[in-house]
Amino acid sequence: MWYIETMKVVEVIKYPNPLLTRPSLPVREIDPSINELIDTMIETMYASKGIGLAAPQIGRLLRVIVLDVPEDEEGEQGKNLMALINPEVVEGRGKVEIEEGCLSVPEVKVKVPRYEEVVVKGLDREGREIFVEGGGLLAVALQHEIDHLNGRLIVDYLSRIKKDIVRRKLKKLYGG
Repeated sequence: MWYIETMKVVEVIKYPNPLLTRPSLPVREIDPSINELIDTMIETMYASKGIGLAAPQIGRLLRVIVLDVPEDEEGEQGKNLMALINPEVVEGRGKVEIEEGCLSVPEVKVKVPRYEEVVVKGLDREGREIFVEGGGLLAVALQHEIDHLNGRLIVDYLSRIKKDIVRRKLKKLYGG
């Protein structure tokens, strides 16, 4: 029996690639190309062992994110999978500072101030408006991925000097 691979994994763009600092455009129409993009993002996220991915991280400046945040350490892959189109935080409660990593800024952890709980509005793959409400890691992941859509990275929360050190280190490792 043979199997045809329908999904594809693409390379995650690394900082300091300037594409990561550009704001993404809203999706105007959800057509097959958007659903294909979502499928590629999901496969790439899983292959990269991430819990979230934004379209700019694979070179597409569109307001699309995918997430699969486990409920615990043994969380089942795919159980909490979601794709959000044109997501925006509509409500945030509480404050927390969490150390975050990023697939586009490998080997770097940065303490980032976030809302403890958020409500995010967006569209699902069929174009229906949905609201996602969550706290903890889900809230952090949603805010992190939406930051990507706005051209903001975890390194943007660092001082200029620390950001420059990270940029030089990653430029040596990954070029750019």
